[in-house]
Amino acid sequence: MDREKPIYWVGTSYNDLLEFPDTTRQDAGYQLHRVQNGLDPENWKPFQNIGAGVREIRISDEGNAFRVMYVTKFADKIYVLHSFQKKTQKTSPKDINIAKTRYNAIVREEKS
Repeated sequence: MDREKPIYWVGTSYNDLLEFPDTTRQDAGYQLHRVQNGLDPENWKPFQNIGAGVREIRISDEGNAFRVMYVTKFADKIYVLHSFQKKTQKTSPKDINIAKTRYNAIVREEKS
């Protein structure tokens, strides 16, 4: 493997991830490490309605669902947009809005 891409944590995404249970946090770290090295996470899905190139890492732990939304389409960077625990089957509008707002801020920053 070549050089790992650095992770840029947007907003409270890092602190939110630190609130995950220990095993879930470790799994999220492992999955992000895979992304840093050009591999796909073991369980993910695209989340295009937030923005082009946005993906969601899906982690289940003892019946709970956790998500880490990230984007890698920018040169040599991984942006983690949002880390959260899902409370319902469908991703909440609040969580989608947080990720969209952060994504749009990154796009503006990358263009300038």
